[in-house]
Amino acid sequence: MTRQSPVLMEVLSSITDNRQAQGKRHSLSAILCLSVAAMLCGYRSYSAIAEWGHNYGKEFLHALGFTRTSPPCAATLFNVYRRLNKEELESKVGQWAEGLVRLTQEESEEIEQVCIDGKTLRGTRKQGGEAPPILSALGHRLGMILGQVAVSEKTNEIGVIVELLKALILENKIVTCDALLTQREVAQTITDRGGDYVMMVKGNQPTLHTDIREIFEARDCFELDVATTIDQGHGRIEERSLSVTEALTGYSDWPGMQQVFEIKRKVVEKKRGKERVESVYGITSLGPTEAGAKQLLEIVRRHWAIENQSHWVRDVTFDEDRSQVRVGNIPHVMTTLRNTAIGLMRLMGQSNIAAACRTFAARPWSALALIGIPQRIK
Repeated sequence: MTRQSPVLMEVLSSITDNRQAQGKRHSLSAILCLSVAAMLCGYRSYSAIAEWGHNYGKEFLHALGFTRTSPPCAATLFNVYRRLNKEELESKVGQWAEGLVRLTQEESEEIEQVCIDGKTLRGTRKQGGEAPPILSALGHRLGMILGQVAVSEKTNEIGVIVELLKALILENKIVTCDALLTQREVAQTITDRGGDYVMMVKGNQPTLHTDIREIFEARDCFELDVATTIDQGHGRIEERSLSVTEALTGYSDWPGMQQVFEIKRKVVEKKRGKERVESVYGITSLGPTEAGAKQLLEIVRRHWAIENQSHWVRDVTFDEDRSQVRVGNIPHVMTTLRNTAIGLMRLMGQSNIAAACRTFAARPWSALALIGIPQRIK
């Protein structure tokens, strides 16, 4: 990789080590490299990561950067994780991921879409911890987390999304989020930073919601662009139809808004013939020449990639929802490390993360190579 996008090992080596020199046996960079490599091999907890470090001998440990013949124990990892500067770790890993996006952007014709959504660490809550939601920004094209921020008990996702947005490069990107985050300040921040947005609108914005609903109730009075998709699977047929118009442009003072849209979903269960129909509404700063109905429908559907590419993988493959660590910065640090491992596998074109973990577990040196550590020739 170029200097614009350093290998992950260099990024991890730049994280500040705040530990006192006395009693410090292992370098922080070696511990972090060990952690990501073990997660690439499917090891989920800090105790499992410590166990993984004992499996491959002295040469392997030296390649990771350890100077001693034995790796850190679980207690050492626990103490390192809980005191680690989670903001610095998140910032530097996010900058590394953003560098990869920029490096590969010219090679791709796909739009750069940033999907923002929150996720609660449920296992932490079960153990009496704060279990703060973590608001994440997923770069859809590469499937990499570009940034995340913890939501404290004193606020909610609305209170921290602007902080997250200001840490991202949004120029020429499309930001998508659910209705909770559809706020004027959010829209203004995105457009001020050179990006565009596609947002869903529900009852938390009652005036805007009513205006859009009334537009589509009188749909015969306005010029509409319409696109429809039909999918079959899991015993049902699902039809989605998106209609979009500029009818509110100039009437609403919502920051940057160019078009409003309605999505009608009709789901038919094949066996029982039961039918369910619902309508949802949205807004976008994209004009009709930038995104018509077909493009907007694709953008909305891609938003849920953050559930499939990140949240679901972390829960199912890495068992995050059952993780009960709750001390200090450990939950956030572990999430960042999981995101990093998943992002690396996505970058290599792996769609089945569980299968990729099994491959790395069988070939651990390939996990080291992926974070920038070549196998040493004897």
